This record gives sequence, structure tokens and C-alpha cells, in this order.
Amino acid sequence: MKKFLVLFTALFLLIPFSAFSAEQEADKEREDFLSQFDWVTGPGKAKIGNYAEINVPQGFRFTGKDGSYKILEASGNFPSGDELGLMINDKEDWWVLFEFSDIGYVKDDDKEELDADDMLKKMTKGNEAANDERERMGIPALHVTGWHTPPHYDETSNNLEWGILYESAGETGINYNTRLLGRHGVMEVTLICDDAQMAGAMPEFRGLLGDYSYVSGEKYAEYQEGDKVAKYGLAALVLGGAAVGAAKLGLFAWLALMLKKAGKAIVLVIVAIGAFFKKVFTSIFGRREREEVDTY
Repeated sequence: MKKFLVLFTALFLLIPFSAFSAEQEADKEREDFLSQFDWVTGPGKAKIGNYAEINVPQGFRFTGKDGSYKILEASGNFPSGDELGLMINDKEDWWVLFEFSDIGYVKDDDKEELDADDMLKKMTKGNEAANDERERMGIPALHVTGWHTPPHYDETSNNLEWGILYESAGETGINYNTRLLGRHGVMEVTLICDDAQMAGAMPEFRGLLGDYSYVSGEKYAEYQEGDKVAKYGLAALVLGGAAVGAAKLGLFAWLALMLKKAGKAIVLVIVAIGAFFKKVFTSIFGRREREEVDTY
């Protein structure tokens, strides 16, 4: 399983609305920041590392590994090195993050055994335990409040997706995850948007993923005997995504708001406490439960 990286909301900073000229200046500063990176501007096709390709529609742009890394780093986060791309919808200002985890071929034998209620209980339990550490560090507690979309696996596309609802310091949001299974690992795709954008963004987001494809030799169906097989099934991808994932809420809120055009009022500052959450995840679920999901 990829290294757990946990990023949480630490501070809310209000930015007052100002004159139109100030908004123009804010837009210019935003574009100056983004112009530092190489972009594929739609319509076009972008490579996602050496693993996949994706069509970039008109109104979107995509930056690869280097740009993704530097944007995360500039935001005060600690990139894992697994980042392969960021795509932005220029009109609506929502983002999609692509990361690849080379854990091997994930068998989908447990596709009929995804118990959403049980997984939500485990996510909630582990997350609440981590709140003790957040309190010690002066970080607002973060609470998983339910499913936006329960875990669902598409056997045709070999895509696993789920959405988690959360609340922190009076703010609510959604962490929406998709896992695209490949021959040598999993492409981890996360939609970065606020609550108000979700309904409108989802059709376009799914359209983007419909134009995603692994390159020859990396497709799930091209598995060959002797290839590395992941020690985790589908359920573990969701639970592992909780340890990494509930935490990315802060990062995604930061990107969605800080990089928006002028007029947004909230900037979220991020704190990373990944090592602690990994310890909590292990201690809460325990060796026996980890063995249950490490079925291969």
C-alpha cells in the first residue's frame, strides 16, 4: 500500500471582497502562479506518466508530474512522489489529481463483498482516534459523517469509486475517490471541488474518466501469470483510502479555493500528520483485520 499521507485543515483565513481592479489583480497573480508550469491545453491528449493517456477537452488544461509536485509543494504540503498530473476546469475551477500506486495487480474477487456499513464504521473509528492528535496539535477535529457515494465497483471498466462526507470547524465537504485498476497498480484519481460544484462537476468528471486509458501493456486485462499481485483487495483500497483519503480533504479544499479566481472568501492552510494516522490506522484495525483484507 502506498505511503499514507494525511493532510488536514488547520486555519480559515477570510479575504474581504474588494474593488473590481483588485479582483483583476488577484486573477493575474493566480495566472502568474500557474504559468510557471507546463500545460497541455485542450483540446489535446496528455500522458499520465508512463502508464496512461487522457483526452484534455476544450476548457481544460493538464500539467504532469513536475507541475503537480511543485503545486503541492508550493501549497505547503509534502508531495509523496506518486503524483502524475493535475487537470483543471478553467471555467468552473475544479481540479482532478492523478496519482499512481505501483502495488501490483489488484484482484477483484471481493467485488460482491463490499460492506459499506462496516467500512464506514471502521473509517469513523480510525478518524475519531486521530482527532486526539489533531486536538494536541491545535487542529480542528474532522468528522466523517457518512457516504456521499458508497463504494461501487464497475466490473466492465475495472473502476472502484466512493465519496465520503466530512465536517470540520463548521465546514462540510466531499472527498470523492476513484481507483482505476491496471496491470501493475492503481491510478488514484480524486475530484477536487466544493459542495456547490459537485452535482455539476460529476458528469464532466465521469466524461474525463471515460476518455482515460492505460497504454498498451498496462491494461488490467493484460495481466500475465508471474506479474506482481497486490496484497490488497478492493475493500482494502477503500479502507486505505480512508487513512490517506479523509485527510486529503484539507489539500483538496486548499486547491479548490486558493487557486480559484478572485471572489472566494476562504483559504485553507494544510498540516501533514501522516505518520501518526498510519499508526492509528494499524492499531485500530489490528493485525487480524489487516490479514482479512490482505487476502492474496
